[in-house]
This record gives sequence, C-alpha cells and structure tokens, in this order.
Amino acid sequence: MHALLVLVALGQLVAGHPGLESATVLSRAPSAEEVYDYVVVGGGTAGLTVADRLTEDGKTTVLVIEYGPLSNAAGISTVRGGFGGMSESTLQYNIVSERQTYARNRTTSVMIGKVVGGSSAINAMMTIRGTAEDYDRWGSFFGTNSTWSWKGLLPYFKKGLNFVPPNSGVAKSANITYNTEYWGNTSTVYTAWPSFQYPASTILLEAFRGLPGVEFPGDSGAGKTGAYWYPQFMDPKSVTRSYARTGHWDGLNRANYQLLPGSKVTKILFNGTTATGVTFVQATGRAEPPVDAPTTTVRVRKEVILAAGGIHSPQILQLSGVGPKKLLEAAKIQTLVDLPGVGQNFQDHTMLGGGFSFRNLITEPSTDDMFSNRTFITWADQSWAANKTGPYSLATGNAAAWLSYPVISSRWAEIASNLEAQDHAKYLPADVDPTVVAGYRAQMKSYAAALRGNGTAFYNLVMSGGPNSGVLVDLHPLSRGTVNIDIANPAGREPRVDYRVLSNPLDKPIMADILRYTRRYFFDNPLTKDYRAAESSPGATVTTDEQFGDYLERSINPSYYHPVGTCAMMPRELGGVVDEELKVYGVQGLRVVDASIMPTIPGANTCQTTYAIAEKAADLIRSGLPSK
Repeated sequence: MHALLVLVALGQLVAGHPGLESATVLSRAPSAEEVYDYVVVGGGTAGLTVADRLTEDGKTTVLVIEYGPLSNAAGISTVRGGFGGMSESTLQYNIVSERQTYARNRTTSVMIGKVVGGSSAINAMMTIRGTAEDYDRWGSFFGTNSTWSWKGLLPYFKKGLNFVPPNSGVAKSANITYNTEYWGNTSTVYTAWPSFQYPASTILLEAFRGLPGVEFPGDSGAGKTGAYWYPQFMDPKSVTRSYARTGHWDGLNRANYQLLPGSKVTKILFNGTTATGVTFVQATGRAEPPVDAPTTTVRVRKEVILAAGGIHSPQILQLSGVGPKKLLEAAKIQTLVDLPGVGQNFQDHTMLGGGFSFRNLITEPSTDDMFSNRTFITWADQSWAANKTGPYSLATGNAAAWLSYPVISSRWAEIASNLEAQDHAKYLPADVDPTVVAGYRAQMKSYAAALRGNGTAFYNLVMSGGPNSGVLVDLHPLSRGTVNIDIANPAGREPRVDYRVLSNPLDKPIMADILRYTRRYFFDNPLTKDYRAAESSPGATVTTDEQFGDYLERSINPSYYHPVGTCAMMPRELGGVVDEELKVYGVQGLRVVDASIMPTIPGANTCQTTYAIAEKAADLIRSGLPSK
C-alpha cells in the first residue's frame, strides 16, 4: 500500500503510528490508513490551518481529504493584478446558481476554489478584517460572556497572519498608515505590501475627507469603519501569493499529517449519533463522480472536522442525514438529526454595478500607462525581472472605504425602524422552520441597531488606482438564501445554490443609498470637483428608489464570492447548526470549521476571518472553551 504514496519530504516513521510516512501526499483513495485521530474534510483555508495546528505536537494524526488537486498552476502564485487564481477555471467548481426570482430570473456563477488551499488560492488577495461590532454581534446571540467577540478573536487574527510592514519610501509617498499592534509575526501565512502604488490611489482615498463623517483609522486591522489602506496576501520575499497551502502544508515535515487530494467525501459515518469516520471516492475531473463509484472508508479516534466551506459543508451534512427533516425525506435520506438550520441563512456580499469615472484625473504614472505607455511598460518589465519590484507586485489594490450607513445616508433612522417592524418570516422561504425564523429575526434586530450607529460598515468602494470607480459592494445584505441538496439526485449533483438576492425589500433602498453616496463622492465633493466626473451607470436620470430598484434587479451580482452562514454558529433555538465550540448540535465527534459557521457576514472580505476561525477552532479542539 505504501508504495502508492508520493513523498513530498523524507522523514522517519512516527513512533506509535507505524506506516505513516513523513509529510505525505496520498496518490489515491485506497492509500489512506484505516484510522486517524482526526479527519478533516476539505483542504482549504480553514481545513489546512486547523490540520497544521493539530499536528504540531508530532503525535496527533490527521488526514485532510480535498476534492481538488494539489496544483502548481502559475495563476495561483501570480500577484500581478490579483486575479491570476480566478483565471484558473479548472481549479474552481462548476456551479451555477438558481434563477434569482427578485433579480429578473438571472443566474450567476458560484465561484469557489476546488484546489488544495481552497479559495485562498484563487481570491483577490485582499487582507481585510471586519469591525469589532461585526464579531461582537456573533457572540451576542449567545449572551454577554461569549468568547466569540472582537476581544476573543483578536489574538487569533494576530496568530493567523504574519504582517510585514510596507517599504518606508512607498509608505511615505502614498501616505500609508499602519499599526503593528493589531498584527502578529509568527504565522507562515504572510500579508505584506507591494513595492509600488499608483498616485491616484492616494488621491482618491484622501478625497473621502471632502465628505462629512468619514473616519481614517490608522490601520486596517483596528476594527473600525472608515477609509484606509490594507495589505495583501503575499510573501514579501518571493513576491508570490501566500495562502493556506504555502502557510500550512508546504515545507512541513510531519509523519502525522497526511493529505489526500483528488477525493470527494460522500458521507459522514455515525455509530448512533457519534461520528466515526467518512466515506469518499476518487475524483474524475470536473464532472461529479458517478453515484456507483467505489468508496473508501476511514475511521477516526476522536473527531471528524468538516471544513468544506459555505457551499459544501451543508451539502455533506445533509447527505449524512443531518439537516432539515422535510428536505431529507424529500430526497429519500434517512434523518439522523432534524437540524433545520443546515443550508439555511446563506449570505454573501452583493456587488453593485455602478459606473463612475473622472475625465480629468491626470497622474503620472497612471493605470492606463500599463496598456499604452511603452516607456512605463519597459520600466515595469525591467523592475520585475531585476528584483520583483514595481507595478507587477500590486494585486488588486490596497485602498478602500468601508463606511457605516449613517455616514452615507440621512434616512438611517427610517430604514432601521422599518427593518425592526418587518414581519421577518415573510422574507424567508415559505416552509422554513420557526427556529430559523427566530434566528433571522435576531439578526435583523442586530442589523437595525447597526444601521443607527457607526460601528458596522455597509458601504464599500475599492479604489482602482485609476480614474474609474472600483468595485462597489453592499457589505451587509438583509436577504438570506439557501444551499440545499438537489432532491432529484442528492449524491450525484452539486447543491442548489439560491442567493435569494433582494428577497428582503429593504435591501433596495440601502443599495440605492450606496449608489447615491458614490455619485455624491464623484460629483458633489470639494476634493473631486476639478476631475470632471462622469457616470455611465445607473445614469443621471435614475434618481428615485423605484428607478434604482429597477436598475438593481437588472444589474447586481448577488455574489462577491464570499459564501458564508450555512452552518451557522447560533443557539439551536435560533436555527443554529453548531455551538460555541463549533460542535454540531445533536451529534458527537463532529465539528464544522470554516466560513459556513459565520452567523452573520462580516463587513470585509472573508479570508482573514476564516483563518482566525480556524486558529481559534484548533485551540477549542485541544482545550475546549474557557470557563465563564
């Protein structure tokens, strides 16, 4: 059997675990040992992190099973532009959403990583964390003493990343501020800075000072709303992407840590209600493996750790008989635990399609020079070839505004009151369980309070570094979707992903105000008045909520590729799936450790938060919660 192991590094056999060879990638499913202490389902951002931490002692045995390949595709490591990973279509799942009832029946691609490293291998490399209020909200669903809070998570934000400050010359010229008190320096996942910034990024960020109420925190990790600079997931020495694989797999020399890529977990096995192992099949390219594909079983001494992400963790639970009973019965799956919240509470950030630009913003150099200025292009090529510096070290950019609702809209009190007064059940699927309704109601009450204050960011505009507006995002949509097995072929098809975008009608006026504020930034701002603003969409004639609503139905993308919430960490009576130790309700020996446990989406790209969750989970698994 062991001749089938492809050795990544040589080493000695682990005492007490004969047959486990050092730092091994298993070449095929039957190569796995019969039993491990832990099996981690999913070798992505969270899965590799928690597996690394659990095996640090050199004794605890862990197998990570990942559906995608162990890939060295050039797009993953490439920093330039930030979208190299997304260009690798074979490293993503081929999933298309359900038709969006409230958005003209349009569909969208569900972009998630299918590769060792998960979505950290293909994301836009933006290192962002939410505000303190985002994380305090999580704990509030359990009461006042929860360790799931800003204070409780900050040590894990620090542990999760190794922060490398920017070059002093670049920082000074661009007016980049940072504070190392919010960061750690021990992780092998790096966040760092490019050696170049376009001058327009500084100009456009500073232009937010022309509008009232905008704060400028001294560091992106301070847990505050405002306009600020942020780093990118990059190894500053190699100037390549730093992600879960490079930080939590590559270079490790542990006999007790094994990785099986190219294999799909089909089911979690139980003895009664105790998880005892998993079954899995060999992958067959991008197509789903046939239902009758031969399966392999591995058992666990301690726990199964589900880390398959916001789309596939609920699917695996449902296929294993843990989920909404009515759904499982419709799919002819025997119900082990009726857990209505599995696959519900689906959230993502919503991208708005506003098109704004400045016709007279003249800077040297500019982003246009990369396409039209031969002298600049030659310099960029030479700088990169010489020492990996210059514009090619820049991913998607490092400046953005993350603003609260009262900063962007004067009708915050009205919207908040309307949200509180809603019949919240009306905006969820008709057959949803009362506990899920109760959880949604609790979330909306919390959001109503957030709409009245400055502690939660609803608005996000990412600076493009040039005269055109960057990505415009609603960071806290009110609508909730679902991710459920396809009852017609639950094991043979991808889950049915329904964002249910705009299903809560109050999303429209909030998004309209996001567009209005962006128009104000460009057209009614003393610091941008000389740049001759232009608007291509939604267009100057769009002024009323009804007109904005029509535009949004036709144009918004329900996904910023940050799927969360489908195995929510909330009390069971609020539709929760896992408790504060990330243990699945109603069973033993099973936890979920990934973005699916986020009860509400943070106002930030989700990768950094997912690392923090996994770091905290490792401590919980080893030691449990501290006494309250």
